Amino acid sequence: MKKQEKEKIINYWRKTAAHDFKTMKGLFEIRRYPDSLFYGHIVIEKILKALVVYQTNEKAPYIHNLTKLSELAELNLEEKDYDLLDVLNNFNIRSRYPDYKLSFYKQYRDKEKASRYLEEVTELYKKLCQILNQKTKPKN
Repeated sequence: MKKQEKEKIINYWRKTAAHDFKTMKGLFEIRRYPDSLFYGHIVIEKILKALVVYQTNEKAPYIHNLTKLSELAELNLEEKDYDLLDVLNNFNIRSRYPDYKLSFYKQYRDKEKASRYLEEVTELYKKLCQILNQKTKPKN
């Protein structure tokens, strides 16, 4: 992949992650807690895909598994971050499929529980953005 195309794709993932981050926070503010957590998965997925593009020099695969994306990006995260990725994978699956959707909504409609996960997503998102910024910052 040419450098210019790579930068364009990385910026696409970066910008759409930032947009969805605002959506995630907005959904939380209007008390749509399960929807907010679903968007938390999307935010992390998109910033990971930017890191995958950077690392592999190829377009990100059409997958939603955050653990697999972190492996492709060759990240060296803390154990707590990998644990969060596993939890967020469940948010994606449970919110997409009707069999799981109702139980997901019941499980995460509590503000305090959702708030805790939202804080963790925010922390991880900022960490991943910082990693991406360090990797893509122009070298003098």
